[in-house]
Amino acid sequence: MEFTAHFRCINPDCGATYDLLDVIYHCRKCGSLLEVVHDMDKLKARGAKEWKDLFDDRYKRHTWPQGSAVWGKKEWVCPNVDNANVVSMYEGGTNLFWAERLGKELGLNDLWVKQCGNSHTGSFKDVGMTVLVSVVNQMIANGKRINAVACASTGDTSAALAAYCAAAGIQSVVFLPRGKVSAAQLVQPLANDSLVLSLDTDFDGCMKLVQQFCEENDIYLANSMNSLRIEGQKTVSVEIVQQFDWETSDFVIIPGGNMGNLTALGKGYLMMKELGLIDKLPRLVCAQAERANPVYLSYLKKFKEFDPIKAKPTAASAIQIGDPVNVHKAIDILKKFDGIVEQATEDELANSAALADKFGMFNCPHTGVALAVLYKLIKRGIVKPHHRVVIISTAHGLKFSDFKNDYHQNRLAGVEPRYANQPVELPADYETIRKTVFDKIEEAI
Repeated sequence: MEFTAHFRCINPDCGATYDLLDVIYHCRKCGSLLEVVHDMDKLKARGAKEWKDLFDDRYKRHTWPQGSAVWGKKEWVCPNVDNANVVSMYEGGTNLFWAERLGKELGLNDLWVKQCGNSHTGSFKDVGMTVLVSVVNQMIANGKRINAVACASTGDTSAALAAYCAAAGIQSVVFLPRGKVSAAQLVQPLANDSLVLSLDTDFDGCMKLVQQFCEENDIYLANSMNSLRIEGQKTVSVEIVQQFDWETSDFVIIPGGNMGNLTALGKGYLMMKELGLIDKLPRLVCAQAERANPVYLSYLKKFKEFDPIKAKPTAASAIQIGDPVNVHKAIDILKKFDGIVEQATEDELANSAALADKFGMFNCPHTGVALAVLYKLIKRGIVKPHHRVVIISTAHGLKFSDFKNDYHQNRLAGVEPRYANQPVELPADYETIRKTVFDKIEEAI
């Protein structure tokens, strides 16, 4: 059976459609964002059990390109790309970590962390970028002129774009806000031969410039306003359910910046429900940093209005966004999922990440935001001991080693590091070492 997908305007009063291999980001009729729409009647011709068995059979195998946890669900993602033009690095299939000891500390029996940062470039961006770059690769194979692919980024998007473009032999161009990206994130696109532009502005400023640049120069835009990335990212929710043997959790807590990831996961859950793979939806929770919280402020007004803000510097730099491009898609998803939006201060996100680290993790500051929000929901009685909760960990902690080191050295402004741990400097004397170690053991007991 031949499956198909196309772009459709999200404005219900418009509904214009466009080819998935067209260079387009906004509706040409009304200017609204687009979404990828699949032929659901054709997908429904295959039963829920058949889809489950097919996805399980393909999961992490080595048949190209189905070993990828994204392309193993190709019919649901992007059937318009020929297998020969797929650009994949075996993305997805990341660990759904049972945070048993942390859960017990918090009074939860069923706490899980989806470690999306355990991926090729160290963040969840890989599962979306494989789709976008594959579509560009298909366009080029079809004879379309595309000089390069560009994005604005706070770090993770640029790393994913640069890596996938390098694998495909396509030039990438990255717009970064100067001084607002970690050293580990900056070096990734440099290493992958991207043209990196370090600009004296914030992410929102970079976003405006890259849009103008792409529109005027035959450059393809890779930011999450391009809904192709959403199609790859939605497989995270499918994968979570798959890893639970096709059962749905009660809560999923997602760090929110440009709001593409929350939109994507919601879309994945809705698709599974429509095709009969699940019979209930989880409550989705958007976790924002207090210094970049426009969706939280809108939530307090019951989403009756949304006003962009000027985001302030936050350790959770990837979500330091005051004017998220996917906000209206995300608000629609939050309404459908009885969603919650909560915020976390710098002190809360830093200490929450550090507390989880004490139980074997190594969390990025954005995961710290989600964890801090979880702690608040537990205290308010919204999340109860019997609930199954999934935290979306968006990036690997090694990308933020400066943040971790500054925490333990008490160098983070506005943060009281309650779980700081520093090396103990000792002389090379056996008895001194022995006494120090056993004093520590007795203290822990």
